Amino acid sequence: MTQQEQYERARKRVRALKNFYRGLATYVAVMIVLFIVDYMDHGNWWVYWPALGWGIAIVLHAFRVFGPGGRGSGWEERKIKQLMEEDRDKE
Repeated sequence: MTQQEQYERARKRVRALKNFYRGLATYVAVMIVLFIVDYMDHGNWWVYWPALGWGIAIVLHAFRVFGPGGRGSGWEERKIKQLMEEDRDKE
């Protein structure tokens, strides 16, 4: 794998991580606001429906980013090589 290919793969990974964390932060912020609105509405407790629906989407996104498919094929081998190079640099 060329250095350019490695760079592109790392750039895509960083973009995927950034998008996930941005979506998670948005989810938390919106759920806090919705909870406050629901509480001020004297607790009919409808907030769990959007929390559940959006929460499922967040979990699926997390699995896509962090799960086996999110790391790409051969990620274990690449990680081993990375750690070996780091150890070699320390010596």
